[in-house]
Amino acid sequence: PALPSAPGCEAATLKCQTDAFWQIWNSHPQYIAAGLIMITFIEAVSGIAATSGRESGDRAPGDFGLDPLGYLKGDPEKAARLQAQEIANGRLAMWAAAGLIGQGCSNHLGGVEALTQSLNDNMF
Repeated sequence: PALPSAPGCEAATLKCQTDAFWQIWNSHPQYIAAGLIMITFIEAVSGIAATSGRESGDRAPGDFGLDPLGYLKGDPEKAARLQAQEIANGRLAMWAAAGLIGQGCSNHLGGVEALTQSLNDNMF
């Protein structure tokens, strides 16, 4: 059975992310085109700002000044450890997302559905 569609996006009813993408592409390609245009514009503007800030020495790579809870204030050794953990966790999250997309392409199941099916198939 299909999942209930996302509000405002009744075209995507399949559980697999890649299948839902192609459903939207086939019914409303203008949504995909608008999304790609917006992403291109945002990346171009932020890329110019980020590159000029690094070249001028105003900031380090990856430093966008976002520290609302003040974790980076105080002990520099602790701040460096937190920054290394953030990079490691970000890389792990990218691998997890790639895994979900890859399994969706191979078996056309959603992530939770594939996990439960795998657990059920391998129970003793």
